[in-house]
Amino acid sequence: MKNLRYIILTIALLAAAVGSANADTKVATVDMKKLFNGYYKTKLAQTSLESRKTELRKEIKDMADGLDKAQADYKELLNQAGDQAISSDERAKRQQAATDKAKEIANSKAAIEQFQRQAEAQLADQSQRMSANLVAEIQKAVADKAKAGGYLDVLNSGTTEVVVYAGADNDLTTAVLAQLNAGAPVDLTTPAPGVPLNISTNL
Repeated sequence: MKNLRYIILTIALLAAAVGSANADTKVATVDMKKLFNGYYKTKLAQTSLESRKTELRKEIKDMADGLDKAQADYKELLNQAGDQAISSDERAKRQQAATDKAKEIANSKAAIEQFQRQAEAQLADQSQRMSANLVAEIQKAVADKAKAGGYLDVLNSGTTEVVVYAGADNDLTTAVLAQLNAGAPVDLTTPAPGVPLNISTNL
């Protein structure tokens, strides 16, 4: 009986301690997706990616135009190689030139395909690195704001699996976003056009 009373007293003391700790714990929330999309540096990163994609498109178009010309030359050489109005020696030369042109076309096609693959990988890598840097900056701003407000934990209200209910009083999203955009250029008033390879939030 004495042991039972001791166990009950111990459980009561532990429950009181936990209750007291929970009462002192301040938990805040932020919407990380909203912070990411509203951060002015995200718009700058999207603009940078779009600019790079435009440059790569132009390079690919120039290569494709060169390929079209080579194919037109190849057809012309084939026609000349079958022209009975010219000598057999000249037809043989044109046939050899057509064969060489066909090899050139094959090499050009392979080069364009390789360039496209490298361009896509380059853009994906650039997007991933930009996203990681932006998320790190946002997380630091959230941590600074949480420490200043005395919050021990900050939950991501933008992810339904993490937060079931979040009161507006403890939401730091607006305050953090204002802090992040404090140094934004004045001309960044509209969202940048979207890019095919969108920046990933990994959130």
